[in-house]
Amino acid sequence: MDSIKMKKILTEKLDKPDRNIRYNREKDQLRVENADTKKGIEVSLPSVVGKWNEKKDEAIAETVYYINEALAVMGKETVVEEAEKQIFPVIRSTSFPSESSEGIPFVFDEHTAETRVYFAVDLGKTYRMIDQQFLEKQSWTKEQIREIAMFNVRSLKTEMKRDEVAGNVFYFLNSNDGYDASRILNESFLKEMASKMEGEMTIAVPHQDVLIIGDMRNETGYDVLAQMAMSFFAAGHVPITALSFLYEEGELEPVFILGKNKSKNKGDSQ
Repeated sequence: MDSIKMKKILTEKLDKPDRNIRYNREKDQLRVENADTKKGIEVSLPSVVGKWNEKKDEAIAETVYYINEALAVMGKETVVEEAEKQIFPVIRSTSFPSESSEGIPFVFDEHTAETRVYFAVDLGKTYRMIDQQFLEKQSWTKEQIREIAMFNVRSLKTEMKRDEVAGNVFYFLNSNDGYDASRILNESFLKEMASKMEGEMTIAVPHQDVLIIGDMRNETGYDVLAQMAMSFFAAGHVPITALSFLYEEGELEPVFILGKNKSKNKGDSQ
């Protein structure tokens, strides 16, 4: 499977009379948009191909579902019935747009040198990013949004799968609720995990639907972590960062892994 074949498959499955589908050769992306509103979504074809290599047709079905649900929400009035239960933080890379396609600033906080915290209204099967216009329309303040979102992220389940590789322990959180990476903001959860560590604790959020915590007990663990994070990063619908972080005394510090050696950039802490 390559990008050209994947482009053909997705185009056939997503094609509808009220949609425009365009291919950006330079970025190797497919853009699917509503023909009337011109609002749409871009999908990285190499990312979908990477997922297909692991999950075959399931990866295509997930991608089509994700695009259809996102397009169904765009351009519609967002109804907030229970703000206290619907607002959550979402982690994005620092390269993620700081404003909507209409030029309206999103509401976000800086997080690390690699990540930002945006805020969203959960709509069930998808969510809407909160921008300044929506904030004002709802008569909310950024402080209110932040407080509600951080409370709600602490209510999310934190069940993890455990795996051991070359003497190192890795924990995976993959609930597919759209907020797996957001658990990195749950400080009590991170402290609880830190109490289980025998070696150094690392955290990776390669894309929005996974959080990886590593118990690094030897140098090989960092190489395994780097390969793992890159693999997840390439396969995610919404990639965040292929870099991992050391978690020390409540601080997140990017880890740069070169071969068997790890180096820590102490200037880029949370």
